[in-house]
Parts: sequence; structure tokens; C-alpha cells
Amino acid sequence: MNLIGVKYFSNKGMKIPDELEEQIEEIMDSEQLNDFNAVNDKIGVSEVRQDLLDEYVYFFRKNFEEEFENFDTSNFVVAIDTANGATSVVAEKVFTALGIKHYIMNNTPNGVNINENCGSTHLDMLKKYVVENNCNLGIAYDGDGDRCLAVDENGEEIDGDKLLAIISKYMKEKGTLKNNAVVATVMSNLGLKKYAQANDINFVETKVGDRYVLEEMLKNGYNLGGEQSGHIIFLDYNPTGDGILTSLMLIRVMLEKQKKASELCHIIKVYPQVLVNAKVANDKKELYKQDEQIQAQIQKLEAEFSGNGRVLIRASGTEPLIRVMIEGENQNDIGQKAKQIANLIETNLN
Repeated sequence: MNLIGVKYFSNKGMKIPDELEEQIEEIMDSEQLNDFNAVNDKIGVSEVRQDLLDEYVYFFRKNFEEEFENFDTSNFVVAIDTANGATSVVAEKVFTALGIKHYIMNNTPNGVNINENCGSTHLDMLKKYVVENNCNLGIAYDGDGDRCLAVDENGEEIDGDKLLAIISKYMKEKGTLKNNAVVATVMSNLGLKKYAQANDINFVETKVGDRYVLEEMLKNGYNLGGEQSGHIIFLDYNPTGDGILTSLMLIRVMLEKQKKASELCHIIKVYPQVLVNAKVANDKKELYKQDEQIQAQIQKLEAEFSGNGRVLIRASGTEPLIRVMIEGENQNDIGQKAKQIANLIETNLN
């Protein structure tokens, strides 16, 4: 009798025969049980849709091909890390179609190696590769392909805040930055805000999450926004992040201006950030807003920074934590200050 028989007897409320019980015990005591479990590479199915791949590649050809044909790409080489994820097949097709020389890595997904020590969440491999192979740029996508981070020719990271600065400046110069604004979250680096102010660009802040960035963009007619993680939204093209699109927007700036990635990054000064978690019971996570001692300490630090630093306190939406984020010019100094506030929060609210 097989497992269908077990289910039959169970549904009927009948006693399972002794013979079947012995078979079940034998299976439980052996390695056979693993044959019935869908784990690791046994999970899921995949289907190749060449028609959709062709349509996606055509989207980029339509928007970039004619322009890229006028650029000198003879000495321009990009390293691409597809994180063994959604862009593993299509990224190479796009870059080949646009005539951009490239090396591609981590493009052999097996269903379980997605983001495994690679992609935008693990940049060390890409940084080393770019430097050792004299690439002009490194591009890293995340597993589902909606985020993109970059690495300059020296192996230095270009995060989402830097991407927003570089591309917003380019769009402003071209007259395509709608309502002269860039949308970012409260977790974006202070350097992005200062860059926007220095370049007469409206800096619009939202709560953390790309959904809030998109809501603000749709509500007020903005066309550029994103997060430090590299989730950038170009609303003229898409209502969501697209890592390949983000990378091509950066490459367009580099090729048109004939500038290295490191040179483009000079327009923004990134301030050190420190994040410390304070453990607080879920029902007390919002009480820091009413605690006079905590608020006084925050105001004191803000006054000390005098515009060259900031304190951001926010309750975790999923964990019994209050996150203390401090930015400033000195890494060690802000680290100590963040710990002080976190300790104060734990002492006062527990």
C-alpha cells in the first residue's frame, strides 16, 4: 500500500493495517523520507519564454541603441554580476545587442545559488574582478533584478544615493528631470540631500520602502526616485525598479560625458553612517517619541552637528527593535553617540 492508501484510511477514520504501519516505520527509520520531500534543487519549475526575452531586449534597443551607436565604446568594458538570478540570461543579450563589451559572472543559476556570495548584496568578487581586469565599470544586480549597484574602475562602490546624484544631475542638464526633484527615503545619505541643495534640485523624502517612493512620484509628477540599496525608479520608463535600466542610465552618462565612474561620483560627499539597534518590547517601540530625556539627547546631538550630521530614530516594523542611525563626519564619534542613544532608549523604555 502506498501513501495514497494512508490518506484513504485516515480520511475514513479507519485503523491503518499492521502491514502498512510497518512500511511507514521502515520509511521513517531510513533515508527514504527524503525522496518524498521537495527541497533545494527539487523545488520549482522553470520555463523559457523566448518571446518575452526578445520583447524585453527590444525595449532596451528601442530606448538606447541609436544613441549608443554614436558613442565611442571601443575601449569601454563592463563587468556584470547577475547574482545567479533573474538577469542571468537576459543581461548578456541586452549588452550584446547594444554593442557594449562585457564580462559576465554568476550567471549559472541552479535554483538555490541566487545571491549566494554574489550580486549587489556581496560586491567583493566584483570589486576584485573590475580592478584585476581593468574594467571601466562593474555592475551588480540582485536576485530578482530590480536593484543595481555599481563599482568604479578603482573597485569603489557606487550605491543608490550616488546613482541618484549622478543621474539626476544629468537629467537636470538635459531638461528631463520633472519638477526638478529627486525622491529618496529618510535612510538616504545626508550627502545626497546636500548634493541636491548645492545643485538647486528639490530633495523629497519619504518613509523607507520603494512603495512610498513610487507613491510620492505618482502623486506629485516626479520621474526619478529610489533607495540607497540601488532600487531606482525611472517613471518615464517603468513604475518599478529595473537593474538593467539603471545600469544603462549610468553607462549613458559615462559614455556621453566621456568620464570615468569615479569622476562622476565627485559631485556627492558621502557621510559615514552608523546603525545601532536598541531592544525594546513591541508595545513600547513608539514611546521614545514622548520620552523627554531621549528627545533632549537627540536635539542636543542635532545642534552639535550643525547641519553636518543627523540623528534618525525609527521603530522596526517587524522586530522588537528601535533603530538608531547617526550620520556625521567622524566614524568613531558617531559610533559612540549611536551607542549612547541606544543604551538610553533601552534603559528608559524597558
